[in-house]
Amino acid sequence: MKQSVLRDKSYIFALEIVKICRTLANVEKEYVLSRQLLKSGTSIGALIREAEHAQSSADFISKMSISLKEANETEYWIMLLRDSNLIDATLANQLILSNTELIRMLVATIKTSKNKHSSG
Repeated sequence: MKQSVLRDKSYIFALEIVKICRTLANVEKEYVLSRQLLKSGTSIGALIREAEHAQSSADFISKMSISLKEANETEYWIMLLRDSNLIDATLANQLILSNTELIRMLVATIKTSKNKHSSG
C-alpha cells in the first residue's frame, strides 16, 4: 500500500515537472536548466517503478537510493530556477514541498528495507 502511494505521488510530481519544463522551453526559451530538471524530476518515479521489480532486496534499496539522489538533485534545479526568476516563487515552493514529501517517503522506505534486509 505504502509503495503505491509513493509510486502515485512520484508520477503526479513528474507530470508537474513535465508541464513546467514545457512552459520553460516554450515561453522562456530556457532549455538547459529545464532539461536538467526534466531528467532528474522524472527519474524519481521511473526508479521507483524499476524498484518494484528489483531482483533482490539490495537491488531494491539501490534503486530507491538512486531515486532519493534524483529527488535531491531536483530540489537543486527548482531552487536555481526560482532564484534566477525563471519560475514563479510560489510555484517553486509548492514543488519543493511535494519533492520534500517524496524525499521523506523515500528515506523511510530505504530505512525500512535496510532493517528488513539486515534482520532477514
